[in-house]
Amino acid sequence: MVERYKIVYQGGTGELIEKKSRFIADIKPVASEEEALAFVEEMRRKYWDARHHCFAYIIGDRGQTARCSDDGEPSQTAGKPMMDVLAGEGLHDVCAVVTRYFGGTLLGTGGLVRAYSGALKEGLKACVVVEKKLASCLEVRTDYNGVGKIQYIAAQSGIDTLDSQYTDQVLFTFLVPAAEEGRFKAQLTEGTNGRASIKNVDEVYYGVVDGKVIVF
Repeated sequence: MVERYKIVYQGGTGELIEKKSRFIADIKPVASEEEALAFVEEMRRKYWDARHHCFAYIIGDRGQTARCSDDGEPSQTAGKPMMDVLAGEGLHDVCAVVTRYFGGTLLGTGGLVRAYSGALKEGLKACVVVEKKLASCLEVRTDYNGVGKIQYIAAQSGIDTLDSQYTDQVLFTFLVPAAEEGRFKAQLTEGTNGRASIKNVDEVYYGVVDGKVIVF
C-alpha cells in the first residue's frame, strides 16, 4: 500500500471565459472507472447544448487507471492539459470534466490549452483536497497504573486516540501513522516497562478535514 497520496475529498465547480467561449470545470471524487464515465455522461446531460465535454481522470493509489479525451477539440489541446493539471497536483481518485460553450472566436491550440487547464485550476480552487495517509490501528491494553504514561506518550507524539474503554482494565485504540509505528510501540513498551499489551488490529487510510481526523 502507498504510504500517502492526495484525493479530492469534496468536488467543486469553476468557470473561465476566454474570447466569449465559456469553459465550465466540474470535478468529482471517484472510486472506479465506471464512476468516472458515469460522471462524464452526467455532465453531458447537464450541459446538453454545449459543444464539447472534455475530461480526464486518474484512479488508484498509484494512478493505475488514467484516461483523457479531447471530445472533438484539436488533439492534445484539452484532455491532455487537464490530465497534466491533475497529475501536477498529485491527485488520485478524481474525474474532471470541462464543458465548452463556443463563443464564435477560434482560440488556437495554445489558447485552448490555456483555457482548459485554466478552467480546471479554477474548479480545483472550489474543491476540498485531502492527503490520505497510511496508518495502523493499535489496541493498547493496560491496567490503571499505566493510563497516565500511555496518554502522555500519545500526546507528546501527536498520536490520535480513536477510542477508550474503561473496565477492569483500560483499552485504548490509537491511530498511528505508518512511519511512526515502530517508534511509538517502543516508547509504549519502555514507558510501561513492558506491561502494556500492544496489538495491531487494522491498517487504514486517514486524513484531516477542517481539523478533524477522518478514517477512510
